[in-house]
Amino acid sequence: MKMKSVTISLIRLPMKQPFSVAYDTYFDMPSIIVKIETDQGIAGFGEAVPDQHVTGETAESTFAILAHYLAPLLIGEHPFSIEKIHDLMDQTVYGNPSAKAAIDIACYDLMGKAFEQPLYNLLGGKYYPVLDVPHVVGIQEPEKMAQEASEAIKQGYSSLKIKVGTSNSKDDVERIRAVRRAVGESVQLRVDANQGWKNKAFALSVLKQVEDCQIDWIEQPVLADDIAALAEIRNQTSIPVMADEGLQGNKEMREIVAMQAADLINIKLMKCGGIYPALKLVSQAEMAGMGCIIGSMIESSVATAAGAHLATAKKQIIANEMAGPLIFSSDLSPLDYRGSKLYLSDRPGLGIDIDESVLKEILVRQETILK
Repeated sequence: MKMKSVTISLIRLPMKQPFSVAYDTYFDMPSIIVKIETDQGIAGFGEAVPDQHVTGETAESTFAILAHYLAPLLIGEHPFSIEKIHDLMDQTVYGNPSAKAAIDIACYDLMGKAFEQPLYNLLGGKYYPVLDVPHVVGIQEPEKMAQEASEAIKQGYSSLKIKVGTSNSKDDVERIRAVRRAVGESVQLRVDANQGWKNKAFALSVLKQVEDCQIDWIEQPVLADDIAALAEIRNQTSIPVMADEGLQGNKEMREIVAMQAADLINIKLMKCGGIYPALKLVSQAEMAGMGCIIGSMIESSVATAAGAHLATAKKQIIANEMAGPLIFSSDLSPLDYRGSKLYLSDRPGLGIDIDESVLKEILVRQETILK
């Protein structure tokens, strides 16, 4: 089997409502869908969701990298040669993990389809029979966040992730407290500052005031590059600390483990370059006794399915954030959400079918690289 063509489609996924985090507000989400076709007539799909705040990539730069540098490498290669493919990509382009993730995911989709097996069976089999997905609450006024959180619990959600990270510590404290009051003590509550608190002193001042709120973990309370500050915060708070933007690949993982800077890590396919590199991070986390979650850059059903297959297969992955498709008003392929539960298909590969009419509707630009 050889790869004979790569089609790259830049799209904009429409959101049900604007979504705010510490560093931006999103009204729609740019995404790049990669379709790889083989000489045996099998097609595999992948996705890149670049974020200039996290990996330095934009939709335009990622499209160009894929079209002019990475996709041409694939022509004639076997999609099962995943280590070789990653090596070729790394030799050709430094960084650009979301672009590499799109190709990686498409190759794994091809593998599953060639073997006629769901992807999770290629990753170790199904450890979790179903995934419990949290409801994610973007930054709003405290009372609005509390109301949204309360409504989510009434809809059957048992876990919440709330976004904070503003320059006003009083407001963020009230956001956390308002949500906890609204949902009671039994609901799992995760808090994500998305680097918004900037430095150790600011972060600790907030965390000290909410230590009684039964927070599962505080995610990325300081700037991504400041692993030393992350370690100091971990030593000075009783709340478990998670690294997100501060962890992209093996380099950061080594530093986090060496400095004992986090209790947990958030692995995102768009940050590390796909499923193959993510598997390495899971193994390192297991060796270090750290829990993992599979996060999301607010991805369509394509990359969400990829992350969900990985989360399903690995015991070390204790939680996930596969909620991206629930935020969009239009998506490329329906996933099986039942309330807060996500059930994976047992169909081959990712188990999805791209709706070409939807793709055409939200398409911005497309290019095909042929043999």
